[in-house]
Amino acid sequence: MDFQNLNTLQRDVLKEIGNIGSGNAATALSTMLNRKINMGVPNVSILPFPQVIEILGGPETLVAGSYLQVEGEAPMSILFVLPEESINLFLGILIGERELEGKGLDELSASAIKEVTNILAGSYLTALSVLTNMDFSQSVPSLAYDMVGAILGNVLQLYGEISDYALIIDTMFIEEDKKVQGHLFLLPEPGSLETLFEQLGVVS
Repeated sequence: MDFQNLNTLQRDVLKEIGNIGSGNAATALSTMLNRKINMGVPNVSILPFPQVIEILGGPETLVAGSYLQVEGEAPMSILFVLPEESINLFLGILIGERELEGKGLDELSASAIKEVTNILAGSYLTALSVLTNMDFSQSVPSLAYDMVGAILGNVLQLYGEISDYALIIDTMFIEEDKKVQGHLFLLPEPGSLETLFEQLGVVS
């Protein structure tokens, strides 16, 4: 399957997964924080894996990256990335204003980002599960504040081989006048994207 040439139905299904997952995540975050958190309409796409590094600004760009493993009939890794310039604003929405300490995150900040990663992953996996009738099980998230190249290298080292393509969900968190852009990457193992599309009934 050539994922660079998705048909209209396939793109619509991916967008619907993004919409359902974002709605689930907004509800879960609002419940956790006990105040209204909105999420913008996500932009969902599939791109060759090497372009993931380009999207994030190149291998030496500093980011916060939280990642976990998903087991099931279509195994994958999930990576949630916040650009360096968005981290403090994102943490401001979650836990109040924070400052990065040198090249690291304090324990509360790290915990907050990992919890959001857990919520996002669970929300999108629930959407996938409902639409495909497949079961997914996610691991506890890990977190790194490092260069993009190093984080992606860690993901590959920890979780093994991935396919040539990544499912990308650009995510906007909104609270009143605060807006923060994040990126959620579903990095499937070889064959997993084909399995998902087969279960979704949109094989080209």
